Amino acid sequence: MSWDNIALLSAVILAAVNIIDSHLISKRMPSLLAFLLPIGTIYLIYGLILFVLFPLPEGITLWPVLAAVGAGILRTGAVTIMLYVMKREEVSRIIPVVYTYPIFVAIMAVPLLGESLGYLKWLAIIIVVAGAVMISVKQRPSGAANWLSKPLLLLFGSSLAFALADIASKYALNYLSFWNASWLGTFCLSGIYLIASLRPRILRQLNDMTQRNSAMGLIAFNETLAMTGVILLYRAIEQGTVSLVSTILGSRPIFVVIFALILSRAAPKFIEWQPGKGMLALRFIATAMIVGGITIIYLT
Repeated sequence: MSWDNIALLSAVILAAVNIIDSHLISKRMPSLLAFLLPIGTIYLIYGLILFVLFPLPEGITLWPVLAAVGAGILRTGAVTIMLYVMKREEVSRIIPVVYTYPIFVAIMAVPLLGESLGYLKWLAIIIVVAGAVMISVKQRPSGAANWLSKPLLLLFGSSLAFALADIASKYALNYLSFWNASWLGTFCLSGIYLIASLRPRILRQLNDMTQRNSAMGLIAFNETLAMTGVILLYRAIEQGTVSLVSTILGSRPIFVVIFALILSRAAPKFIEWQPGKGMLALRFIATAMIVGGITIIYLT
């Protein structure tokens, strides 16, 4: 597969992961830390397997490894912020804001890579930010608009962390294989999550869960999907231009909205999403603005 098809497949897979994450966090798990503990355990197992199968190349210097570790830490922070906000907000509002991060890649390319931005690209930045703000709107029962406000700022922080992670990953992948980058990032996520969540209180919460086995099975399935999506992400970054890979991954909000719409009709107990015709139209317009603006950045 070409790198662009790999990136698109990664976007589709990770969109499905986000939908299942939202279901687990909002309906199945007793707390965010109780959700992170099994995730950290699963990723530790996958990381050990990849570590044994794909050791670091001989003669590798320290800086690429540090870049890959830094990317893993940044990506873990970005995902954690996203999951934290997901506990309180609809996934269809969250993902489009987070996936404005190709804009930050374009902006950081000016000082870091010596690139320049023309007026069309700056116009595209304004369009994408406006779309992100629009999609964060939620209508109250009174009819007034309700914004993400503080969560919106957190999500932009998550977006910036994703952008920095992609840039660091591109540097590391000039020296490491995508398999190496995958297990280094996996160990970062696993270590952070286990340190944060491995507590007697959290273990008791998991032990007291109703339908624990089915929830753990769904988590295992979802994190296998997530690991697949992340490996494909590293593969695409290794083969392609990081800014273009980020752009294609920026299409994830479209798939999230589509999946959320289908599941809200076919399995309303799995995910509840009844935005109304007006708000649904606004979401699609805002999502189209985001994707359209990101596309302009890299086609001009």
